[in-house]
Amino acid sequence: MSAKPIKSILFVCLGNICRSPLAEGVFRAVWAERGEGRDILLDSAATSGWEVGSAPDPRSIAVATRHGIDISAQKARRIALDDLSRFDLILGMDRTNVRDLKALAPQATRDRIHLFLEFASGNARDVPDPYYEDQQAFVSVYRMIREASEALAKRLEASGSAPTSGQASSTM
Repeated sequence: MSAKPIKSILFVCLGNICRSPLAEGVFRAVWAERGEGRDILLDSAATSGWEVGSAPDPRSIAVATRHGIDISAQKARRIALDDLSRFDLILGMDRTNVRDLKALAPQATRDRIHLFLEFASGNARDVPDPYYEDQQAFVSVYRMIREASEALAKRLEASGSAPTSGQASSTM
């Protein structure tokens, strides 16, 4: 991670209906639970345009709700070129997302793009796409995202990142 404080994070998956909206909601909750008192710009997006305008998958909403997190107002959107320069940190849920993001990104912004689990906790694993699976897969993905969000928040605290700007979200 660069010496520049992280003031904005974009979570990205294929459709922006399962993993990335869950990651946005979970990290927002973790950041608030830690009493950070600093605003951080958080959002999520898709590498594809298939689900643009859709609400999160009902199974993602359900698993988030069970943990006191409301992601139901989020709407899927496709990543925009200006996102690549607007966000300090862009976290892909799997290696395919990271590859697609780096292919889209200008050279000067590629160092902002990372695999979520690897950047957060050093675990070079994908967050698997639960879309074609049952509810238990969403529970497993929630656990992975929660643990990575805790590790990411700890990493940001340790690095002295001091976000000072407001929040944004695909709920707006």
